[in-house]
Amino acid sequence: MPGASQGTPGARPLVGFGTFGPVDKKNALRAGALAAGTTLMMLLMSSPALALARDDGDDPGPGLSVIETLGQFVLAPLVLFAVIAGLVMVLDRSTDRQPKAKAKAKA
Repeated sequence: MPGASQGTPGARPLVGFGTFGPVDKKNALRAGALAAGTTLMMLLMSSPALALARDDGDDPGPGLSVIETLGQFVLAPLVLFAVIAGLVMVLDRSTDRQPKAKAKAKA
């Protein structure tokens, strides 16, 4: 039945939000609070202050320069992505890439 409430009984009707359908603000707030709380707990539990004490067997190597860091964490993933995307496009044997001809309207 169109216009029927899908949220809390007795609440005002839900209003569509673009293409996402009806939005229940209470559920959205609950989901946001849960995500924020989970993120906060993970940040607190993995505090960088715990890295000050060395563990047995730690043998850190020399640090990376800025160029090495950018190359390893930015350039290498971009190159890998480009190579994989290129291989997919070159090896794709699909023949249905032509745009579909629109049927002419009969008058």
